[in-house]
Amino acid sequence: MGKLVVSLDGVVIKEVQITKDKTTLGRRPYNDIVIDNLAVSGEHAVLQMVGQDVFIEDLNSTNGTYINGKAVKKQLLQHNDTVEIGKYKIKYLLEEASDYEKTMVMKPGQAVGAVGQGGFSNTAPLGTPSGFGPLGGPGVPNAAIKVLNGAAAGREVALSKVVTTVGKPGVQVASITKRPGGYVFAHVEGTARPTVNGNPVSAEPVQLKNGDVIELAGTQMQFVQP
Repeated sequence: MGKLVVSLDGVVIKEVQITKDKTTLGRRPYNDIVIDNLAVSGEHAVLQMVGQDVFIEDLNSTNGTYINGKAVKKQLLQHNDTVEIGKYKIKYLLEEASDYEKTMVMKPGQAVGAVGQGGFSNTAPLGTPSGFGPLGGPGVPNAAIKVLNGAAAGREVALSKVVTTVGKPGVQVASITKRPGGYVFAHVEGTARPTVNGNPVSAEPVQLKNGDVIELAGTQMQFVQP
């Protein structure tokens, strides 16, 4: 099931579930989604649900309909697409994906990308310090994180590379780094701090121990190390 999150200047105004075959959007009061603004045409756009897919079609509006900054006439919506109408931004979200499966990851030195099934990316950063090798140093057994909640509960992700960066950019991002002395967990981005065993992570990285419970962007994970 998809939903639309309507915001203006970063403030969420309304959330609308897409449950009908056709959902109309415009300034007139008879629309399913009413945006009372002169930049929005009376009948601006329509969303059409075809099976599990949702298309948006511009209804020859005065100011146009944009998706991720590009003007469109009719286009299939993808998870996390941002529809722009005037000054309003409408984010399309697929709700059947769990928070874990919607997790974003960042590779050092690269742009942010969405991850599908799995939700995590194990990536060695460019310019790995000498002496660290591909597995972060000799004598450190590979560890894993086990998801504890949501639809992905029970799934394990191996931490086989030097750095695994997890989280949702703009919300919470953290890193798990493999060092010769073991694994450390650090806060990277976001005003809300991730926690380890319920304790917010400070500016200093936290040394992880077998059984530690990490909570990040609503997902709980357990650190498992042989």
